[in-house]
Amino acid sequence: MWMRGGTSKGGYFLAEDLPSDEAARDAFLLRVMGSPDVRQIDGMGGTDPLTSKVAVVKRSEREGVDVDYLFLQVFVDQPIVTDKQNCGNMLAGVGPFAIERGLIPATGEETKVSIYMENTGQVAVA
Repeated sequence: MWMRGGTSKGGYFLAEDLPSDEAARDAFLLRVMGSPDVRQIDGMGGTDPLTSKVAVVKRSEREGVDVDYLFLQVFVDQPIVTDKQNCGNMLAGVGPFAIERGLIPATGEETKVSIYMENTGQVAVA
């Protein structure tokens, strides 16, 4: 699913929909974004690091946490996918994505979603 999160936009994927092998996953995401190519002409990337981002989301097995979120930065002009940082902008879209994809049910007008950020080991509530 393609979504905007804060000032960023990118692909939101269920972990189960991606290859479990990290190298295969990264190769797939590079193709999705059209990297490495400064124009990302053959992919969904927007030629800028702010528009070449990925959120990988899954139902959490951690007590008191709804979903786990892994942020991946896909480089525009290099064949690199990295999890060395986190992205709060993409984090903003994780709650709506989790509800939309049925990972957690919507509860009334406002649904709180607790999110474990795999990149940092911290929990956020959206």
